[in-house]
Amino acid sequence: MHKTANVLNKLPKSQQPKAKRALQEIWMAETKKEALIAFDAFVETYGVKYDKAVACLAKDRDALLAFYDFPAEHWKHLRTTNPIESTFATIRHRTVRSKGCLSNKTALALIFKLAQAAEKSWRRLDGHHHLPKVIRGITFTNGVEVVSRDAQPAAA
Repeated sequence: MHKTANVLNKLPKSQQPKAKRALQEIWMAETKKEALIAFDAFVETYGVKYDKAVACLAKDRDALLAFYDFPAEHWKHLRTTNPIESTFATIRHRTVRSKGCLSNKTALALIFKLAQAAEKSWRRLDGHHHLPKVIRGITFTNGVEVVSRDAQPAAA
């Protein structure tokens, strides 16, 4: 979301709707290969006239496409910043209004209690059963777990 906005800000208003659709084709591709093709198409289409927009996008290419190396169920969570922003919106809302009334110690306690209260409404990550695999470093390609030939049982 933020990268899309940053790239679009470097384009003229007349080009933004078309460019936004092209950027969405990158993030919403079914496979990393399709995303790379869409990425290269964006660079080719906009690179000559709008080099600043392309440079903004290209400098983070690997990081932007890293979610393809995670389970597919996690992709919608990785494509958005909403979990972080919505969590801190409540905290920001309360701390801004009580500015000047709190010492550092009481502000920290307030923030802790607000985060604890917000935690009750959090929902579980889709594909949470894959988290131990991700932590152990099991490889995923295009959202699917890669099973090595050595791990498969021998045919009798």
